[in-house]
Amino acid sequence: MSAVLGIDGGGSKTLVALADKETGAIRTARGEGINPLDRRDWREVLDALLRPFRSAPGLAAVVAALPAHGEVDHLSSAQREAIAAAFGAIPQRVINDVDGAHLGAFAGGAGILILSGTGSMAWARNAEGRSYRVGGWGDAIGDEGSSHWIGRRILSRVSQALDERAAPTALAHALLEFLAINPADPVNGLGSWVAGLTDPRSEIASLAPLATRLAEVGDDAALAIVEEAATELARHFEPITRLAGPLTDWSYAGGTFASRLLLEAVEARVGRPPRPPRLPPIGGALLAAAQLAGWTTDAAWIERLSASLQAAVEDQDQRQLTN
Repeated sequence: MSAVLGIDGGGSKTLVALADKETGAIRTARGEGINPLDRRDWREVLDALLRPFRSAPGLAAVVAALPAHGEVDHLSSAQREAIAAAFGAIPQRVINDVDGAHLGAFAGGAGILILSGTGSMAWARNAEGRSYRVGGWGDAIGDEGSSHWIGRRILSRVSQALDERAAPTALAHALLEFLAINPADPVNGLGSWVAGLTDPRSEIASLAPLATRLAEVGDDAALAIVEEAATELARHFEPITRLAGPLTDWSYAGGTFASRLLLEAVEARVGRPPRPPRLPPIGGALLAAAQLAGWTTDAAWIERLSASLQAAVEDQDQRQLTN
């Protein structure tokens, strides 16, 4: 028996998946975000998620796609140390989480990936295999068009509407209802919510679906936020094309793109349709781990992995609904 382990870390969630070579079976676990720029306890969260997988029989390779890796030296070193401590001499590699998403979307091939999750970034790999990135500066500096960026604009726009500094918007009612805040006292309610945030980046990012949902039914303020987000995401294309060369294929990753409206708005600005991701981000980590283990990762293997991941995710979602 031989197996590989992939880890897809992010700002809001982390997914771990074990893929068996012989049967293609997938075993998964899901936990909280582990961005070391956001939370001091990232190592404890990661260690707890990995503990059940450390003694997996036949483990041949591990690839961890982790947020902020390669961006801040001392944090990257700590991330590599965490994976080494968990898996010892087992062949292993740590990469940036957006690199992992790119590997999945293009199955290791060339193209431009636009990511919009808790944060945002563009990642490109050219035909020679060289990688380039644009954006991804974090919420204090950039991350334009991300879920956090959208959530922050929802809060700003709602406060203006409540003060009558801006036109009324259905976002106000939706936000207060979502956060269970008394509409008779929104200042105290929203202030208390902000003061009580334990993971501000991901909690603010969780507001983004309010804008995408209301934009689809025609709320002007919500639509303006989504359109601005699309503009910001599309602005990554020109600079990354200058760096990587004239790549024609582009794809997408990240939970913000669950909004078809946002995806179509980015497509309109780019001027050509995206290529659907061949594998989700966790699939990119598994693909890299399989290659590290020396497995054959041809088109047929990628299709089997895609089907196995789909079944595993559906099973996990069903178990969450019944719990």
